[in-house]
Amino acid sequence: MLALRLVRKFGAHAIAAAANTLPTPFAKPVPKQTAIGGLEEPALVKLKAERDPEKLFHLFKANSRNRLVIENRFAFEDTVSRLAGAGRLDYVEDLLEHQKALPQGRREGFVVRIIMLYGKAGMVSHAVDTFNNMDFYGCRRTVKSFNAALKVLTQTRDLTAVESFLMEVPWKYGIQIDILSVNIVIKAFCEMGILEKAYLVMVEMEKIGIRPDVYTYTTLLSAFYKNNQPEVGNGLWNLMLLKGCLPNLATFNVRIQFLVNKGRAWDANSLMGVMWHIRIPPDLVTYNLVIKGFCRAGYMDMAKRVYSALLNNGHKPNLKIYQTMIHYLCERGDFDLAYTMCKDSMSRNWFPNVDTICRLFEGLRMTGELGKASYIMKLAKKRVPPLTADQLDASQSILQRRELDERRSREGPPSISSSHPLPFFLAILSPPSSSNSLGSFTMYYKNESAPFDLSRIPRCNYHGNPLLSLCVFRPKALSEQFMPFVS
Repeated sequence: MLALRLVRKFGAHAIAAAANTLPTPFAKPVPKQTAIGGLEEPALVKLKAERDPEKLFHLFKANSRNRLVIENRFAFEDTVSRLAGAGRLDYVEDLLEHQKALPQGRREGFVVRIIMLYGKAGMVSHAVDTFNNMDFYGCRRTVKSFNAALKVLTQTRDLTAVESFLMEVPWKYGIQIDILSVNIVIKAFCEMGILEKAYLVMVEMEKIGIRPDVYTYTTLLSAFYKNNQPEVGNGLWNLMLLKGCLPNLATFNVRIQFLVNKGRAWDANSLMGVMWHIRIPPDLVTYNLVIKGFCRAGYMDMAKRVYSALLNNGHKPNLKIYQTMIHYLCERGDFDLAYTMCKDSMSRNWFPNVDTICRLFEGLRMTGELGKASYIMKLAKKRVPPLTADQLDASQSILQRRELDERRSREGPPSISSSHPLPFFLAILSPPSSSNSLGSFTMYYKNESAPFDLSRIPRCNYHGNPLLSLCVFRPKALSEQFMPFVS
């Protein structure tokens, strides 16, 4: 019908012109050209790539009405975070104040974001002022924006300011606080170490009809257990159950962590069974805690059974579980299973700490498994990011020590004489002159005495004292068999 009207009114040439100008479903948009003739990069890409704070500020402000930039929470937070990290709080204030004056400043959700961004930049007073001045921009206050301002205010750890804001501001603006408001204050008081005050807040709020939820109890449980007040923590656990508030996964993990710390591995395992009974499947944190509890108590067989249950229930071990198992397996002398787990962990680029790897190296060296130790070393060199040179040298020295021990056992102990020159440096440790000294050093090489150059010998420890030595001899009998150094 449109084509007929065009023909009647403007003729056939108008149809051709309209066809060339009207968009079609199959037409590709023509990319915008820059001054140099290339394609213009999207604003989000430019913001991410910009490293200069001043250029970043002007680039973001130039796109202040670009919805792809403004509505992208991560781009907004990243820009403010980088400007605050560079110390340009004036730029942060300029950007956020400019955003409040735009149309999106009338939405409470957008103002809440600005309040939280002020908090991340450490500008608490600006965040509170933004909340108090919301009506200037035609934005209505609710408990949502109140909670955002309260959360930022708790960063100051100012007890008086937090209490005043909680008691006065809701009455001033006619806001009805909710359980989230209470949980924010309780968490802040727990982090400040005012546990009694945090508990009293829960009691007082319950009197005005705000019932504590599982998050409230979990926060208090964790705080009292960490501050070595298990009687109060156990009472809160029982109170929670009596009130009909069922614990969630985080609550169970807090309780299991407490039991493991107290050496009650079997009770922790029983509580994990309760989780299955009430259909709250344990997560990797739960399994790691129970495994660590059995390992600490010396029940490695039970730890292995829990590890097998983890695999049978469809979970895959993470770095913390590998670290726990490998560490305690090495302590118990089960180096074969520790090697298998370490190999699997490293193949996923999950590397145990260097102390655990060195302990595994030492165990494989003692059992003569140099091939396995060499393979672990090969995997360690592929780590991303790579291990430091000192860490690799520490692991490599264990392998070299085993090879040196084997060669010494075949060749027999060397003796110090002019007819038998030594192929390496020997360090002589004389008796200390006092309890605070380490004794004097002398270097012998080919039966010739010379001053001892400490910079040429690797660092190590001897009976807890820092030394620089390759070998340690008995000071009064140089002809005796020397004692290989073991760090």
